[in-house]
Order: sequence, then structure tokens, then C-alpha cells
Amino acid sequence: MDTQELMYAGLAKQAHLVATGEVSSLELTEAVLARINRLNPELNAFRTVLADAALAEAARLDDVPAGERGPLHGVPVAIKDEIDVEGAVTTFGGLANRTPATADAEVVRKLRVAGAVIVGKTTMPEFGQWPFTESAAYGATRNPWDTTRTPGGSSGGSAAAVASGMVAAALGGDGGGSIRIPSACCGLFGLKPQRGRVSTAPHRDLWLTLGTSGPLTRGVADSALFYDAIRGTVDVDRWHAEEPRMTFAEAAATPPGKLRIGYSATPAVRGLRPEAQHVAALADTAAALRELGHDVREIHPRYPDATAMFTPQYYGGVRDEAKLVERPDLLERRTKQTLALAKLMPERAIQWSVANTDRFAAKVNRIFDDVDLLLTPTIAHRPRRIGALDGANTLTAQLRALPMIAYTALWNVAGNPAAAVPAGFGADGLPLSVQLVGRPHDEVSILRVAAQLETARPWAHHRPSLG
Repeated sequence: MDTQELMYAGLAKQAHLVATGEVSSLELTEAVLARINRLNPELNAFRTVLADAALAEAARLDDVPAGERGPLHGVPVAIKDEIDVEGAVTTFGGLANRTPATADAEVVRKLRVAGAVIVGKTTMPEFGQWPFTESAAYGATRNPWDTTRTPGGSSGGSAAAVASGMVAAALGGDGGGSIRIPSACCGLFGLKPQRGRVSTAPHRDLWLTLGTSGPLTRGVADSALFYDAIRGTVDVDRWHAEEPRMTFAEAAATPPGKLRIGYSATPAVRGLRPEAQHVAALADTAAALRELGHDVREIHPRYPDATAMFTPQYYGGVRDEAKLVERPDLLERRTKQTLALAKLMPERAIQWSVANTDRFAAKVNRIFDDVDLLLTPTIAHRPRRIGALDGANTLTAQLRALPMIAYTALWNVAGNPAAAVPAGFGADGLPLSVQLVGRPHDEVSILRVAAQLETARPWAHHRPSLG
């Protein structure tokens, strides 16, 4: 297998190649680092590359006996820069932190137990506030399919790294769509798991009820393999999901049978009109699911307005993360504006929104009285050109963000699992995407149907022209 094929082989295939001895972990890590060195100057996907530590870890892993190896043994992965990696600064996308983390976050610890090699930390907008990966500190991250366009955000560095074949998988976070949005922009599969599926330790939560961590990958089986390595919580976690009825890897390999799937182009944010190409991709995917034997019907959901639930927790989440930095005077101008508005948000409003989460989720989940899965567009508009945040104050930036979160943020409030699934390419050459939303705790059904779609329309074979 040549280097190009190796880089795009995917997480599961790379793990298999290491397990069978066709490539060593050290050889694979060296190839990954060489590709990062070549492509990152243009794409700006990595905030920092941990080359020496990764090479040392890969060499150590090659000496581990076969019987003691984990499912991700020897495979390089990347970590979004809001998640602690021992020895690296957790910047949250800015300059206000200076001291390296003294321990891995729980999710990173689990990745190491599974045998993964941590090669670096990926770029993000400060505190993950925006669906565009642009920051005053580290500049703009670029979409591998068109470097004049955003890769989305806030896990845009993770998305660009995976889409360009720098790594087979990268850990992201999703507080309003930040796994699904960049997956949609970059042609990836990105599943936001059920709230409480993945530990947020050492922190009690991530943006209160809104946030969770998870991988961005090129294929469904890769995502499932990654999730089986990281899912589960510890005592410090505020939220704990129900155990799935099968492993995620089993789900990705199991036909779903006939399901009732409702589709709708109606955004949860009022007043937005989705791009015609996105509506066409939705209809095309609905037709494909019908051909696969599912009961597919158009529905007209009446989404409750999530503004009163999402907005207080957005401000509360940014406020809480800002407390973790050493030099708040070095925060971006826009972030300081966000924090000024956060001070105006009554604490009782934040606590009210958290306390009423279950009631709100029950109202949203009436959709699933008649269907097993919901199919929507992932984003409303095409990926914007680089510079989406130029000249914008925090309120202007929030308005520019609305088309990106119009279909995603509702499910952060409700807590349901939801995934961005590739759906071809638009007239501009950029990927199209649809969103599959499941009942609470039911990632299994999403994975089964997404894997079925992937077999029918093998999107992972498509690659950006940059390499």
C-alpha cells in the first residue's frame, strides 16, 4: 500500500494494518507527521504538533505484545484544543492559557488505553463560540475541498485534519453543532452522541447541558470503533447516558431492518431558508432510504423555540470556560464582549434552562411518537468564505452563525444523538450533508442507517485534490 492509500485508509483499516504487522506504529506515525508537515502550513488544522512525544509513544507501542494491545493500537489521532493532553497547553483557541496540562482528560486517557498515539492538538475558535474556525491568535483554518472556504467549526481543525488525510480520526466537541457542522463542510461522518455518553472529566460538564465530545471520521465504522474506545462516564460527570443495546461497532455492521424515517427541510431557527442544494440533497437521501426498504415520509415538525434554553447556557458555558484561563486580559475582543453580555445574563436564567432541560426534551421528542429517525439538512447555507468573523462584534458573529446551527443546536438542548452524514457534492464542489437524529440514547439506529447509506453511496472514496 502506498503512502497516499495508507493516509486515507481510515481508522479501522490503519488499526488492522498495525495489528497484522503490515505497517508498524512508528512507520505510520512518521507518515502522518510527514503529511502534517506538508499540508498544515496551508490548512492550519493543527495548533501544535506533538511530534517527539508521538514518535516515542509509537516506538513504545511497537514493543507491546499482541495480547496486550487495544483496538486503536498504534494509530495516530488528533485532539481538539479544548481537551486536556498532558504536557500540552489547553488553549481553548486563544492566548490566555500558558501552563501545560498536568494530566490527560478522561477521554484522552481512554484513547491511550486503547492504544492510540496522540499526534497533536487541533485549531478552534476561542472557547468554541463560532461555527467558523478563525481566531485572532492562530488565524483561519481552511477547508481542504476549497481553501478559500471555512471548514466550519468549532471543531474545524479536527475536520480539516481528517478530510485531508493527515489523521484518520480527530476528537472534537459539540455544544451547538460543532462536530456536525465541520463534518458537513468537509464531507465527513460526525456523530454527536447522547448527552452523557462520553466523559467530560476533569470537568463536570461541557457548556452545562449542551456539550459533548466525539470523533470526526471519514466513515461510519471508524466513528463506531472510536466511540467504543471512549464511551462511558466517571463519578465527576454530571450526565450519564443509558447503556446502548449493542456496541457501536456491532451497530455499524448490523442491518437496521425497516425503520420509519421522517424527513423535513424546516429549520428549528425561524426565518431561515435553506439552500436549494441542501433541500435537494435531503430529498435525494430520503429517496435512497426508501429504496433501501424504509418507510420514509415527509413530516412537518413544530419545533419548540430553543432560544430561551440555548442562549443562557451558551453564555454560561463561555463564562465557565473563561474562568479556567490564566490571562483573561489576553482574550479576544469578541470574547470579552461575549463575557460582558454573560454578566448581564441572570444566574437564575441559566439555572432555569438547565432545570427545564428534561421538560423541553420531552416536548421536542414528540417527533419520535411516529418515526424512528428524523432526517434534515445539517446546515442551512453553503460554507462561507474565509473571513466570516472579520469586523464582527459578538452579536454580529452570532447572527452570521445562525444558518450553520439552524438544524443542529436544538439537539444539543434536547440531548439527543444526531449525526452529519455525507450526501454528495454541491455545484461549488464542496460536500453536501444531511443530519440523522435519533431518539434519546439511540446512537445505534443512527449508526445502522448511516452505515447502510454509506454502502449504497460510498462517500469515503472521494478525496480533496490537495492530496
